[in-house]
Formats: sequence, structure tokens, C-alpha cells
Amino acid sequence: MFVYIARRLLHAIPTIFGIALIIFVLFNLVGGDPTLQMLGKHANAKQITELRHEYGFDQPMYVQFFEYLKQILTFDFGRSYATKQPITQMIMNGIGPSLTLAIPAFFFTTVLSVSIGLLVAYYRGRWIDRLMVIMCVFGMSLSSLAYILFGQYFLAYKLGWFPIAGFETEWPDRFAYVAMPIIIWVVLSLGHDVRFYRTALLEEINQDYVRTARAKGLGESKVLFVHVLKNGMVPILTNVVIEIPMLILGSFLLEGFFGIPGLGGMTLDAIHNSDFPVIKAMTTVEALLYIFGNLATDVLYSLVDPRVSLK
Repeated sequence: MFVYIARRLLHAIPTIFGIALIIFVLFNLVGGDPTLQMLGKHANAKQITELRHEYGFDQPMYVQFFEYLKQILTFDFGRSYATKQPITQMIMNGIGPSLTLAIPAFFFTTVLSVSIGLLVAYYRGRWIDRLMVIMCVFGMSLSSLAYILFGQYFLAYKLGWFPIAGFETEWPDRFAYVAMPIIIWVVLSLGHDVRFYRTALLEEINQDYVRTARAKGLGESKVLFVHVLKNGMVPILTNVVIEIPMLILGSFLLEGFFGIPGLGGMTLDAIHNSDFPVIKAMTTVEALLYIFGNLATDVLYSLVDPRVSLK
């Protein structure tokens, strides 16, 4: 396994280089001159020249690209155009609030969706299966803004169960402000995840080994949780890893509407302010998370499924 991981890490180097090249081209060539967006259309030539020299935009493109690669290696993405703060420090400050929201929401979503997926897969074709499929489609059809506005107006404003918006740095009080965003996150995610897990688990329930286990007299709970769930972990792990970058990035809308100072809200503010260094840094971080998440997924495949070999 160590040799496999080392080989995959070596293979990740050209992938990271290619992603860095694509991101650099998008932000530095296709995006146009950022100095004009920072200074506005009334800036004179002297101001533009001074700002381009300050941020290194007057350097050749290959020099700017290698400087960007250096930023990735050192995790030092410079300063924000809007706030003038170090971007790395902004990311570190935003991780805590984002994870406070994302980790509980991710945990409850995964546990609930897998459990409901097992339930409806077992009762396939019956009324509970049809009801859950209808509810999932209905839940996926509604806009996320509808859930947010419903929660803020009825649950927070009318009933007073939760704060409408805001964030508290102290831990005992922090969860009161993230409770409703967590609930909304779970409700938003259940529709897609339950349908995905239902399909994946249905394929396992119809396998011959399940009929053999039942013929041997094993209870349904043991068949479902020991055999079906274990053999269905490969697609489950795949879906879980795809969602892992959201744990760091958070949710744009939830953090924005509820005033949570996390990475999602920071990225949304950067988009509104055309703060390209912050957007480029967050795009890079998310891409790296996907690369190393895929590596972790392949390793976990071999742990949950002995049929998978690492070569």
C-alpha cells in the first residue's frame, strides 16, 4: 500500500501542474487585466503602471506562472485585493466557522441518507419506497433559496426557535447560530443522496449472495448491515469523497444568508468584489482536495472490499 500511495502521489504531480496551468490561464489571460478592475475606468497610465509593478503583473507570463506554482507549494497566495489581508490567514480564519457548519451537516446527512437508502431498498416497490422517492424528487425540485427563506421567516422570525442570522465565536453559543443552517443543509442533501444510495444498494440486494444468506437463515438486519452495506461501500465512499471538498469550502448560500464568516461566504464576497487572488486560491484549494480525496478513496476501497487490489 505504501508503494501504491507513493506512486499515486508522483502521478498527482503532473495533474496538479496541469490544473495550475488551467487556473493560471483562466485568471491571468482570459480574465483580462486585473489592474483595470481594481482601479476603475478613470485610472491614469501612471497609476496602472505602479499597480502592475506592485503586484508583479509587468513580469513575463512564465515568471508569473512559476510564482503561482511557488504559492501552491508554500501555501502563500499573497494578499487580497479587497481586504489587503494575507489570503492564507483569511483561509485559516474561515476554516473554523465552515467546519462548524459542514461537519455536523455532513455527518447527519450521510447517516440519515444511508439508513433511509437501506430502508427503501429493502421495501422496494412498496408504499414506503414510492413515498420516499416522491419526497426525494419533490425536495430536489425546490430551490435552496426556498428552504433558506422558509427557515428564516417561519422557524426563526415567526416561531423564534433559531436566530435569524449571525455567528458567535464562543463554542457554547456558536451552535445556536449554525443549528438551522445544518438542518437546511441536511434537508437539501437528502433527496439526491437517498436516491443515489437506494440505487447502489438495490444492485447489491438483488445479488445471489444475498439470496444465499437468507436461505441460510440469517436475519434481515444482519443481511442488510453486514453483507449488503459492506459490499455497497464502494459507491457510497465515492459519493462521500465527492462531497468532502464542501466540508472546507462550506456552502455559498448558507454562509452568505446566515452571516457565517466561513470560506463559502469569503469566496462569495470575493466574487462580488472581483477579488481574483482569493477566487484563484479557493479554486486551487478545492482542486487539490479533489485530487487527494480520490487517492484516499482508492485506498479505502481496498479496506472495505477485498476484491479491490492496489497495483
